Amino acid sequence: MTDAPHTPNAAVSANQQWGGRFAAGPAAVMQEINASIGFDQRLWRQDIAGSLAHAAMLAHCGIIQPSDEGDIARGLEEIAAEIESGRFPFAVALEDIHMNIEARLTERVGEAGKRLHTARSRNDQVATDFRLWVRDAIDGIDAQLADTMRALATRAAAHAADPLPGFTHLQTAQPVTLGHHFLAYVEMLSRDRGRLADCRRRMNESPLGAAALAGTSFPIDRHMTARALGFDRPMANSLDAVADRDYALEFLAAAAISAMHLSRLAEEIVIWCSAPYRFIRLSDAFTTGSSIMPQKRNPDAAELVRAKTGRINGALIALLTVMKGLALTYAKDMQEDKPPVFETADAWALSLAATAGMVRDLSPDTARMREFAGSGFATATDLADWLVRTLKLPFRTAHHVTGRLVAKAEAKGIDLAGLTLAEMQAEESGITADIFSVLTVEASVASRLSYGGTAPLRVAEQAARWLAALQ
Repeated sequence: MTDAPHTPNAAVSANQQWGGRFAAGPAAVMQEINASIGFDQRLWRQDIAGSLAHAAMLAHCGIIQPSDEGDIARGLEEIAAEIESGRFPFAVALEDIHMNIEARLTERVGEAGKRLHTARSRNDQVATDFRLWVRDAIDGIDAQLADTMRALATRAAAHAADPLPGFTHLQTAQPVTLGHHFLAYVEMLSRDRGRLADCRRRMNESPLGAAALAGTSFPIDRHMTARALGFDRPMANSLDAVADRDYALEFLAAAAISAMHLSRLAEEIVIWCSAPYRFIRLSDAFTTGSSIMPQKRNPDAAELVRAKTGRINGALIALLTVMKGLALTYAKDMQEDKPPVFETADAWALSLAATAGMVRDLSPDTARMREFAGSGFATATDLADWLVRTLKLPFRTAHHVTGRLVAKAEAKGIDLAGLTLAEMQAEESGITADIFSVLTVEASVASRLSYGGTAPLRVAEQAARWLAALQ
């Protein structure tokens, strides 16, 4: 029976998997809106894994015969090979991945295939499949987050001492280093990984065996199937087991926060590539041209990473809206849980791949960054700090003195270091020539030795720490 032909159209008159109650088939539009096979076929690996664990448990508990389990396992392995090779004829009439696989299994192994669904429902089956899929997605995304962090930390180590203008309000604030800037995103992505780890830990309970909503009268062993599928334990309440989609929402929330982080970096890449800044250059690998302007080099990869945030944010709101008014336990509304999660996982993975690629690809113009790092009176805070440290002025007084010196320099069209000592002493008589030692960009960044500061020494330490942690 291993090569029995698949006849999906046989289910059109009435779905044979639940057809006892129904004499006629659904209207065409009902069939179209009801079917999920167009997207939930992505769950096939998880569905087969869950069915193999369920069949093994049924046999272990004496609910089906060992020979039935053997036939089921053989049939599911053959179906997996069919799907893997693209030869499996998915049928819309069979609605979803669960019924498609079960119908094909029965065609292949006969009565044994009909015994597989004993003591389970599509409700706990899809809840199990979806948890397994999200868990796999978390593991894949986590690896990509770690890779992107490695790319950033590697560039941070290489540019630990290269000055970059630090901004507040997108106005020059104080000099930092490019390495320090990259490490800020390493910290953000580390928190993204932490949120995923929390989500994975909380979701790692098995719904299988909750059946439709109330549990089952069969003497099943839910702990056995939970262990077989890598869950920590079975879920403790059968209603919650089939109704819960918190794990999908947590995944989407973590994705939305991470996408926001990636979008912020993408925005900076776009700004840094622009002609007024020209801090970095992306190669042909991560840029595109214009159909009319031959000189253009557009940072489209960064722009698209930035745009994916909208898709991911929308997915979170979509699923929150689906779930917000559902009484316990299952409603067909929950069929709409999978498209936003699938689409988000794809968009997130692609955004991470593009971001890691751009970070490794970009070429900084360190001379131009250094020039801008000293613009806009960026060392004014260093002057104020010197007044506090050396002359023991109260900080607010030092702030006012420095502000007057900035105004004087601005009126003359020069930077602070361009003022003469006499001009400075006219505002504060205690100022000495030593003041000029703190007004360079290099002195400014080197002085920021506090833990987490931008001093090249601290940046090199943090980059090394992260690279060791990410091995």
